[in-house]
Amino acid sequence: MDAVKVIEIKKSVFEDNDKDAAALRWSLKGRGVYLLNLMSSPGSGKTTTLIQLLNRIKGKLRVAVMEADIDSDVDAVKILEATGVPSIQLHTGGMCHLDAEMTRQGLASLPETGIGNLTDGSDSSTAEAGLDLVILENVGNLVCPAEFDTGACRNAMILSVPEGHDKPLKYPLMFTVCDLVIINKIDVLPYFDFDMEKCAEYVHMRNPKAEIIPICARTGEGVDALADWILKEVEAWKSAPAC
Repeated sequence: MDAVKVIEIKKSVFEDNDKDAAALRWSLKGRGVYLLNLMSSPGSGKTTTLIQLLNRIKGKLRVAVMEADIDSDVDAVKILEATGVPSIQLHTGGMCHLDAEMTRQGLASLPETGIGNLTDGSDSSTAEAGLDLVILENVGNLVCPAEFDTGACRNAMILSVPEGHDKPLKYPLMFTVCDLVIINKIDVLPYFDFDMEKCAEYVHMRNPKAEIIPICARTGEGVDALADWILKEVEAWKSAPAC
C-alpha cells in the first residue's frame, strides 16, 4: 500500500496570508493610512475604549472604524452614534478572526483609504488617502485573531482586570504579537486579585518591547495616554520612509 499523503494546509494558509498582509501594509503605507488591529476577549471593553479614544482624537486625525463580529451590527451602530466617526460592520461568516483578505475587503468599502478593489501588492500609488487612521476591532477571542496577520501597522489588545493577571501565561501568542497592551477596568482593582506588577512581568516575558497603558474606559481614566500613543504612532508612520 502506498504511503498516505499528508497535506500541510495550515502552513499554506498562514504563508499565503502573510504575503497578502505584507502587500496590504505596503498599499496602506503608500497612502499614508495607519491601520491598528485591536484584539481582546469578549467583554473586555473594546467598544467602550474606542468611544473614549475616538472622542479624543477625531478632531486631530481623519479616522474610521471597522467592527468585526460573527453577526449583528451593534458595535458599529454604537460607535457611529456615540462619536460620529464613520463605522462599518464586517461579518466573518462564523469565523473567529479576520485575515488580510477580509481586512482588505473592509478597507475597500471605505473609499477614503484609496484601497479600492486592489487584489495584490503590485500597486505603487503614493496618492494621499482621505483617512489618517483606521481602527479594526477584531472578533472577541484571545486565540484565533493572534494567528492571522491582518496587514495592520500595529497590534494592540485589551486585557481587563476581571480576566486576571495570568492571561499572558495562558495565551502566549496574543501577547507576543501585540505592540500595546491596554489594561482596562482599573477602577475595579480593589475587588479582584489582580497584580499589576505581575501582569507587566508576564507581558514582557512574551514581548519585552510591548507598551502597557492602564485605563478605565468607563470613566476615561488613562485614555489620554492612549490617545497620545496613537497620535505619535500615526505621525511616525506617516513620516517614516517606505521599506
